[in-house]
Amino acid sequence: MFNQRKKWLPGVVAGVLMAAAAGAQAEDKTLHVYNWSDYISADTVPNFEKQTGIKVVYDVFDSNEVLEGKLMAGSTGYDVVVPSSSFLARQLQSGVFQELDKSKLPNYKNLDPDLMAKVAQHDPGNKYAIPYLWGTTGIGYNIDKVKAALGTDAPVNSWDLVLKPENLEKLKSCGVSFLDAPEEIFATVLNYLGKDPNSSDAKDYTGAATDLLLKLRPNIRYFHSSQYINDLANGNICVAIGWSGDILQAKDRAVKANNGVHLGYSVPKEGALAFFDMMAIPKDAKNLDAAYQWLNYIMDPKVIADVSNKMNYANGNKASLPLINADVRNNPGIFPTPDAMAKLFVLKVQDPKLDRARTRAWTKVKSGK
Repeated sequence: MFNQRKKWLPGVVAGVLMAAAAGAQAEDKTLHVYNWSDYISADTVPNFEKQTGIKVVYDVFDSNEVLEGKLMAGSTGYDVVVPSSSFLARQLQSGVFQELDKSKLPNYKNLDPDLMAKVAQHDPGNKYAIPYLWGTTGIGYNIDKVKAALGTDAPVNSWDLVLKPENLEKLKSCGVSFLDAPEEIFATVLNYLGKDPNSSDAKDYTGAATDLLLKLRPNIRYFHSSQYINDLANGNICVAIGWSGDILQAKDRAVKANNGVHLGYSVPKEGALAFFDMMAIPKDAKNLDAAYQWLNYIMDPKVIADVSNKMNYANGNKASLPLINADVRNNPGIFPTPDAMAKLFVLKVQDPKLDRARTRAWTKVKSGK
């Protein structure tokens, strides 16, 4: 028995090792990407797979908080993730990302130096991430329903449309949605109230901003960061505080459906939040070669121009601009006017104590108590 065992044991071990090696090789040919929902062209992933032979497992989320929870817990299982730059800055302090080896990114030269200077506020030296898409947080609205509720002079170019309680009360019946994004909503409200959108005083959040949001709360149908796209497109809601590209996607869907829904998007005159979504490689990424191939592919001007054309978001790739459709490139809701650009603001990293106070205030706002 012993001799027989000696004969087949090496074969079994060899088989196990071969299977393990094959498994590792298959894993090397698999890229795990975690990106925002409704945020990539339909053929971006298939084209990458065809070009590289790498299989992509592509998962989605709809809030920075969800992504951050996974990153802070560790062992994400992802090779590339897409945090907004303000969250990236906070996550960098926790050491959850790998510094980029730019020698592996020949397409890095295509990025816009001016935009790179802006995102360097959150990623000093542009060491850890590349810009994917960027946009603004503004107002999406059903042109006909808002006119019916508030008249022909409805203030669609102002935060008054959604942050004045008397206006929101009149819009309640046709449906109002706010992003489920506490940092962005509080910053927007503080800016509207004439305060610093990045105030470091907890009382600004728990006091004036929460007081206004509680007055608005009875007239808000729901807080969500992706549902509003379809609901605007279908006419199920008439107003949403949302992200520029999402609202313009809703507009495109309504046009394609020919359903009589006419949508508009505005960057309010009082100023609005600009966000930059960044691609980064987590510290625990298992497939580094695939991750670098993906980042370099995304920085190909044709690839990212196609994403901008389909998603209605601006990108940070200067070489892609001539390839972006004129109706996208010249749309002030996607590429804001110089006046609007001057009034845009970005989120700054805040003290964790302030984050906790803001989170408690947000829970109070959502519950309406």
